[in-house]
Amino acid sequence: MKASRWRMKLFTGNANPALAEEIATYLGIPVGDAQVSRFSDGEINCGIHESVRGVDVFVVQPTCFPVNENLMELLVMIDAFRRASASRINAVIPYYGYARQDRKSRARDPITAKLVSNLIVEAGAQRVVAVDLHANQIQGFFDIPVDHLPGVPTISEYFRTKGLAENAVVLSPDVGGVTRARDLAAKLGAPLAIVDKRRPAPNVSEVMNVIGDVQGKSVIVIDDIIDTAGTLCTAADVMMDKGAREVYACCTHGVFSGPAIERLSQAPFKEIIITNTIPLSKEKRLANMTILSVAPLVGEAILRIHEDLSVSKLFEA
Repeated sequence: MKASRWRMKLFTGNANPALAEEIATYLGIPVGDAQVSRFSDGEINCGIHESVRGVDVFVVQPTCFPVNENLMELLVMIDAFRRASASRINAVIPYYGYARQDRKSRARDPITAKLVSNLIVEAGAQRVVAVDLHANQIQGFFDIPVDHLPGVPTISEYFRTKGLAENAVVLSPDVGGVTRARDLAAKLGAPLAIVDKRRPAPNVSEVMNVIGDVQGKSVIVIDDIIDTAGTLCTAADVMMDKGAREVYACCTHGVFSGPAIERLSQAPFKEIIITNTIPLSKEKRLANMTILSVAPLVGEAILRIHEDLSVSKLFEA
C-alpha cells in the first residue's frame, strides 16, 4: 500500500530526520522541503519552502533530548503550517517527552504531560500520532484525536524470528508495566512473570519479590522506556540469581540518560532490543544492542489516517 494522493506531505524537524526519511520511503514520497534553524540569539526559525495549502501535513518530531528544544521546534513548525493554510496538521510524535509527569504524586506537583498536550493543540495540531505513550491516560489529555501505536508488535515480531517463544518468560519490571508485558507474552505464547518492587526515591529502585517461574528460562524483560537503566539492570541480576538461562532487555524508547550505558554494558543481558523512536548516537551503541525500526508501523498508520481507514486494524490479531 503506497501513498496515492499527492495532497499528503511529510515534514521533519531536527529531532530524528533519519526516522522521517525511513517513513517517507515507506510512503513512497519525499520528505518535504522545510528547514528549522536558529537565529543568533538561539530563537527557532522555521522555513517552509513549498506550498502546503490544502495539504494533509504530517510533522515527524519526537520530543526527546534536548526535550525543550525539540518540543519548541514542533510547536513552531505546527504554527507555520497552520498559518500556511494546511488542511490538516498531524503531529507525529514517536517519543512523547514529559510523559512521566502524568499525575500529581505529591502536593504542588505539575502535570506537565497535560501542559504539553495543551501547547500542541493550541499551536494548531489537529491530530496526534504517538508510539507507546508512558501512560494511556495521556490520550485523554488531548482535545483532538490521538492514534496511540503500541511498540509490542514490532518487538514481538523480532523475537518470533529468533525462535525464543518456546522457552521464554516475559517479565514486567514493575506492576505498572504488566499490561505491556502481558501483551508481549500473549503474542509469543509465553508465560508472564512480574517483579514487585518499591521505589524509595526517583531513579532508585529496590526489587522486593519475583512472581513467576524463571528457572532455566530465557527471560525477556520489557518496558516502554529505558532511562537510567537501574530498574532493568537490577531485574537482570535478580533473574540470573533465580536461575534464568539468559536475559534479554527490550523497550520502545531508548532514552539512556546518566549512567544508563555504563550500567547496561555491565549487566548480564544477552541482547538489548530497542526501536528507533529516539536517535541513538554511536557512542551509546553497545555490541549486544539491536535497533528495530518503527517506520513501517508509523508509515502504515499515516497512510490509514490519510485515507480515512481504521488504524486499530493494524493491531488486531
